[in-house]
Amino acid sequence: MLKYSIKRIILALITAFIILTLTFFLVKSLPPRGVVTSDDNVRYAFYVDQVNLGYVLDMPSEAKWLADEPLALVKFDNGVEHWFYQKPVLDQYFAWLGNIVTKWDWGRSTVLEPNSSAINIIFSRLPVSVSVNVIAVFVSVPLGIALGILAGLKKNTWIDHTISTLVMIFISIPSFVVITFMVYILAFKGGLLPTIWPTPDQSTQTKVLAYIIPVLSLSFGSVCGYTRFVRAELCEVMSSEYLLLARTKGLTKTQAITRHALRNAFVPILPSILAEFIGVFSGSMILENIYGIPGIGDLYIKALNQNNPDYNVLMVDMAIFITVGLLAGIILDLSYGFIDPRIRMGEKK
Repeated sequence: MLKYSIKRIILALITAFIILTLTFFLVKSLPPRGVVTSDDNVRYAFYVDQVNLGYVLDMPSEAKWLADEPLALVKFDNGVEHWFYQKPVLDQYFAWLGNIVTKWDWGRSTVLEPNSSAINIIFSRLPVSVSVNVIAVFVSVPLGIALGILAGLKKNTWIDHTISTLVMIFISIPSFVVITFMVYILAFKGGLLPTIWPTPDQSTQTKVLAYIIPVLSLSFGSVCGYTRFVRAELCEVMSSEYLLLARTKGLTKTQAITRHALRNAFVPILPSILAEFIGVFSGSMILENIYGIPGIGDLYIKALNQNNPDYNVLMVDMAIFITVGLLAGIILDLSYGFIDPRIRMGEKK
């Protein structure tokens, strides 16, 4: 297991490196843009920092020999001019990579918060996204598993048919449609919950109530997924030969279910919970934007949808989602061995 874990971590690092490299070149293939601000001093400070990071050239006058259009011209009252040009993408890439490795510097924001550290912007918004998604997982997992067990134990009864029908209905509705209806019914019409994510100066009660709509919207699809998956696995295990053998040895139905059926059914269920968390985390982008949640999903959409995209913020945001996905994948594979000792990932025999 240790050898396999080390291999997976190394592979995850290589995968993250390849994905971020491809993302960097794709993002930088967009037309070059300058910092969005009318303050010459702020613009000059920003571009000097970009020069130090290795992304931009500072020219004393307009460089006619450069094929690229200048990013900006900063002209001071004393007549001193600074023409800033973007370096070739390959030079920027090696500078970007070197800054991360040697300084842990992912660059500066150009649009959302000009000249602010991109990684600090992400980390300031990360707790909100994590809290909403973690609460959604804690709500959906026990509820989905409980409904799945109930449907599996009551197979082909009216309880099973009712649960299965509701699952098929709600699993077909996207989370952004659910949150739209919930905002309209519970917030606008009912006045029971906030219509949008509260500001920091609002009351604690309002802040707590604000979690209900996004958490429920994220949980609906997950609950349906867990219910359907748990029911299918439990029904398969319940009809297996070893469970019938356990009953013939004198175990009651309850003992056979708790000691054998549930444990064996959970071998594929726990990894599905981790996989579902990845889906919920990435799917919360649209919900954050709709409900005004100041998380990294909303930040990603804002950084991308600007007339002037915020490249560095996009790169850090992408790195976070890649890290979550790869880390969850490693935990998912290792979890098989902990759930069932007979499974040992990486063993040759």
